[in-house]
Amino acid sequence: MIHRKIIYVLVFLVFAACSSAPRYGRTATSKVKKKYRTPIKKNISKSKAIFIDPKTVNTNVKHKKKMVGISSFYAEDFHGKLTANGEIYDMYGLTAAHKTIPLNTVARVTNLANGKSLILRINDRGPYIQGRMLDCSYGAAKKLDFIKQGKTKVQIDVIEWGDGVYMHHRDRPK
Repeated sequence: MIHRKIIYVLVFLVFAACSSAPRYGRTATSKVKKKYRTPIKKNISKSKAIFIDPKTVNTNVKHKKKMVGISSFYAEDFHGKLTANGEIYDMYGLTAAHKTIPLNTVARVTNLANGKSLILRINDRGPYIQGRMLDCSYGAAKKLDFIKQGKTKVQIDVIEWGDGVYMHHRDRPK
């Protein structure tokens, strides 16, 4: 009887040790010891990279609830890499990059050329091409129907402002 209970406990511990754990975790007591600088790509040579500290990005844009501008999309080059808020970029997801809107903001984006709209979340920084306001994920661009054009005029209506929190990880994928 006692041997059977010990076996059950050991089997339970083996299965508990094999369960999946999140790749990245953050606790309330964890502290970021290392400062990361995010590269910003502009029309410059590869040897001259420009870096910006994420804490210096202006996230005080909460007075604007409606914005209109040009949106493009990004896909394969960034698929599987970390976004500014620390999650892994999924090109088929409904996310976007914006230069100043706080991270994790939820917004309705409307393609003004065809009237299609969807709700997405800002989880990255960009675009860094002059004249563009938003970089949608491939999945968002497909639903907004501007893959063939590459860019389109959109309207952003903020539904819920995000917390603007950057997550930092020691082992950042390259």
